[in-house]
Amino acid sequence: QVQLVESGGGLVQAGGSLRLSCAASGRTFSNYAMGWFRQAPGKEREFVAAITWSGGSTYYANSGLQGRFTISRDNAKNTIYLQMNSLKPEDTAVYYCAADSVLRTLLGGGAHYWGQGTQVTVSS
Repeated sequence: QVQLVESGGGLVQAGGSLRLSCAASGRTFSNYAMGWFRQAPGKEREFVAAITWSGGSTYYANSGLQGRFTISRDNAKNTIYLQMNSLKPEDTAVYYCAADSVLRTLLGGGAHYWGQGTQVTVSS
């Protein structure tokens, strides 16, 4: 089992920044690819970003989030991060951390382990 706990969400004005954190416990953290997903009200959950177990490769949603969002991980701290800059009202969503031993699963929108989510609200 892997337990994931997100933190760092909150209310921010458009143009502002937030850094989300996801602390993992349980099985060896460094064995897992990790990712961030989000779900806005009335919409399906969508992939945001993923990072390989080594941190050597990162992936972002095709919607062009890479220029504003950065995913990173610190295996020594069993934690991944999502730095979000230039936030827009359409970024408002519950953000979920996810883990899977297979990166392709994350890129396909799934994961074996999920966190509870943290709310991000961007006001205009």
